[in-house]
Amino acid sequence: MADAESTSMSLMQSEEPLKLSDLLDRGWKLYEEVDTTNDPIAATHIQVKIKRGITQLEVATRMVAQLDLFSRNEDLEEVATTDLKYLMLPAFLGALTMKQVNLAKRLDHVQIARCYFLDFLKRCKEYNISKFELPTTIENSADIPEEESANGPPKPPDLIAMATVRAAKIERYKQRKDTEAKLSEIKAAVDSGQADDEIVRHFYLLNVRKWIAVSLEEIESIDQEMEILTRMDVLKQSSAEPLHSKRPPMKPFILTKDAVQARVFGAGYPSLPTMSVDDWYEQHRKKNALPDQGIPRSAEDFDAEEREQEEKEKRVENDDEEALQKARDWDNWKDTHQRGYGNRKNMG
Repeated sequence: MADAESTSMSLMQSEEPLKLSDLLDRGWKLYEEVDTTNDPIAATHIQVKIKRGITQLEVATRMVAQLDLFSRNEDLEEVATTDLKYLMLPAFLGALTMKQVNLAKRLDHVQIARCYFLDFLKRCKEYNISKFELPTTIENSADIPEEESANGPPKPPDLIAMATVRAAKIERYKQRKDTEAKLSEIKAAVDSGQADDEIVRHFYLLNVRKWIAVSLEEIESIDQEMEILTRMDVLKQSSAEPLHSKRPPMKPFILTKDAVQARVFGAGYPSLPTMSVDDWYEQHRKKNALPDQGIPRSAEDFDAEEREQEEKEKRVENDDEEALQKARDWDNWKDTHQRGYGNRKNMG
């Protein structure tokens, strides 16, 4: 980074005595080298060329402003042929700015490039060099969602407007290709210095019209990229905010009723059960120590019990001495003993 800055400073010092035309020609040449190279755009030597071109074109732009070459009160015919090429200064600056690859400053770069392209288009519109519609400014485009939200839900897309925009893009593409073909025909003559003033003027006007199409396309691309970069910036800021501390998950606990249950399930919070319910049930089943658990009995058990009760009633009705004696003894025993007496296993 220090090498790049020192290189830029040395370039500025060495280029101070250069003429305005030399600054533009060098910046234009650096742009073409960067635009047509097969090397990665992020390569160090490519980025050095981009910064060098931006520096030279910025110096040229300040000189044009000091010389006051262009005025809103004059027509295109009044502009000298040698001054026409300086109309493209903002377009070159915007194109080189877009080729910078510093991700941390990407949003700033695209915003600056948009200003350059828009400034170029406004100047071309003032001179009526070509028929086109100026893109909306950032302020107007930012107000559109607020107006739509205030008036209710967004309206469905206008198919007629979309078709018109598409047709305009196709027409711009055809004009750009036609312009590039004409430029390739007369470029050699202009570069050789043998072309007359009319051909040179036509050459610069063709370049200006070409950059009008390029600038319109670049602004459309920039607007889409700015929307994505803005959303990414919002997401980064929201993710950087400290999150509210979450409560730790509550550990399970069991309250015990007696010592036996405590030995099975533990002493309670924060202790955990020492065995599952299924393990406890299997252990007691093997020991034949399971209670009834309220499991319903089968129909055969009920039938056998009913038959036994009927036989007892019949024997009592038939004055069976043995049955009568057992019934009296049972009644006497219940009179002298409470319910549940002798039930040592607590089986109910």
